[in-house]
Amino acid sequence: MFDNCKAVPTPMVKTTKSDSAESGKVDTSFPYRQVVGALMFLMTGTRPDLAYRVGCLSRDLNKPSAADIVRVKRFLRYLSGTLNNGITYKPDSSPGPLECYSDADVAGCTSTGRSTSGVVICHAGAVISCLSQKQAIVATSTTESEIIAAIEATKEIIWMKRLFCDIMTLRHTPVLQVDNSAAIKFAQNPEFHRRTKHIDVKYFFVREKVIDRSIEICKISTEHQVADVMTKPLDTVRLAYLCDRMGLS
Repeated sequence: MFDNCKAVPTPMVKTTKSDSAESGKVDTSFPYRQVVGALMFLMTGTRPDLAYRVGCLSRDLNKPSAADIVRVKRFLRYLSGTLNNGITYKPDSSPGPLECYSDADVAGCTSTGRSTSGVVICHAGAVISCLSQKQAIVATSTTESEIIAAIEATKEIIWMKRLFCDIMTLRHTPVLQVDNSAAIKFAQNPEFHRRTKHIDVKYFFVREKVIDRSIEICKISTEHQVADVMTKPLDTVRLAYLCDRMGLS
């Protein structure tokens, strides 16, 4: 059905609250669940750039509307133009550190007000682990949403370190790169608490791992934040740049 369709440069465009409200009636004729399942399989295997989009499409599996059908068809048109994209790793005789990124799109879900966490870990020139997940609570500040994302990244880094210890020796402490200065201060400085008293104690986990030197955390510019691709719809140029940073070619 989509063999000769016109390709589009991005899999998703940003929607507004009015778009969500006018989503239309439920459409049961299109095999929506099966298509999203196939896209999820592709995303898990070789296309991490699809993670955020698949997550958004999965929110309406039971009662997809006409607007949801339009979105998934656009997704398929994007895939038709990027069929040859895949992860390419580069051999390196002296392996460098894990490249770790975390980001959050504050209140990205217009129906619940919840943020989306994005995590990307790269090694040998390409992504080896990624995460795009709607947060379990409504974050009341940018700092809180970024800390929640950093927590997920920290847990993934600890697991990756244990895995790598069975394969090779990591010569460098993994550095988590975050584009929010307040979140970095929260993780590094136990005295920085004036505006973060409302943040749950369990989110101090990232601070604990920084103190015991399991990880380091540093500032990265938003322009170079690779995890941005896991949190929101992007324009053509931005999407292409971040896919290249993840080793998708």
